[in-house]
Amino acid sequence: MSKNQIFQIFTIIAVIGMICWYITDYFGGMIIHLFQYAYIIIPILLLYFITVITTLIKLSKSGIRENKVVFGAHLFFIIFILSTSFIESDMFKSKVVLRGVLKDDLFHYTLTLREDGSCENEIQGFLGFKKIYYGNYKMNVNRIIFSKKPYDNDFLPDTLYLDKAENAIFLYKNAEEKQWLNHFELIENN
Repeated sequence: MSKNQIFQIFTIIAVIGMICWYITDYFGGMIIHLFQYAYIIIPILLLYFITVITTLIKLSKSGIRENKVVFGAHLFFIIFILSTSFIESDMFKSKVVLRGVLKDDLFHYTLTLREDGSCENEIQGFLGFKKIYYGNYKMNVNRIIFSKKPYDNDFLPDTLYLDKAENAIFLYKNAEEKQWLNHFELIENN
């Protein structure tokens, strides 16, 4: 095997490893997995950066035609990242009706209600933790009634209460003023 073939194999391994690590973001977060599997991910990261730098040097010296495999592998990774980011954007989802944020010590909960009756609760936490729960809702004057709650336990009740004067979505009907952990602060209201 020539040095060029070995470099191509290492580049492909590094790109596949980076794609696998990127996918872990959908299972709790990339940083959490970095700490859990550092002995696997750190060598892949180092290998990836070495192959990127070496590929750039090779491209500047001999062009794309001589380095199609490594250029294609890195281009594939960039296209993969861009396409997943594009698909996850709000571009393909229904228009946002309301968006609110609830912050506690470790997590930020972003509740998004959409025109088509769907909703999502994006949870972001310590060390890059991220999880999204999907649900359905109906608006009844100032009440938000979930037919499918965007959470897996009793954190969110079946009904939330919208108070536009307070610029909040309250978790409980008897909440008249904003207190810690009793409301989502509205950040988008269309």
